[in-house]
Amino acid sequence: MSASSPAQAASDTKPRKTARYQVDQAVRRALLTGRFIPGKAVTLRGLAQELGVSPMPVREVIQRLAAENALEIRSNGRVQVPEMSPRRFDEILTARLLLEPELAERSLKSLKPADASKLEAIDQRIDESLGTGDSESYMRLNRDFHFHIYQAAGSEILLPLVNSLWLQFAPYMRTVYGRVGTVNLIDRHKEAIQAIRDGDATALREAIAKDIEDGMGILGREGLPSP
Repeated sequence: MSASSPAQAASDTKPRKTARYQVDQAVRRALLTGRFIPGKAVTLRGLAQELGVSPMPVREVIQRLAAENALEIRSNGRVQVPEMSPRRFDEILTARLLLEPELAERSLKSLKPADASKLEAIDQRIDESLGTGDSESYMRLNRDFHFHIYQAAGSEILLPLVNSLWLQFAPYMRTVYGRVGTVNLIDRHKEAIQAIRDGDATALREAIAKDIEDGMGILGREGLPSP
């Protein structure tokens, strides 16, 4: 794991629900902001100590995330984010391009002017994080932007699939941002916001697809191993 550990995420979680829920949320946040480094293994016991819980809920959460392909459990019991291969990258990218524009279009009828204003506020903070090179804040805010749109669809099938994809590619993209920086990142958020204001489903689909292609599709390939 990186120096910014999931324990930091756990400390923000109020004492609510179960230890397993808290661990699940903390580890997912750590994955989505790139606090796990692909290929770098950690132990269940070490992770439990960082989170301040017993190994049992950590083991349950890790097993669930392994089933979602976000983590893998090695033969020695250690846990790691799978390393990104060109084939894995292409499959995740293809799935995102199939699912996310569709989910955005389904959300359009439920999105209001207030949502567009909320998205503008998030996008402004994204621009600030890009300018300062704060890749962790960028990743958190970028997800907030996309999922504010996607959640409006109320989908019980597509949304969990998209969430699983983000868990799988986020740690890898954090390593890419660490190498190439964030200052020159291009997004299509303003086009997406305008499409929402206009009620233009085609424009919204195109904005989301281009955002994925310009971000993960182009920049992400720079970190892949040579064939």
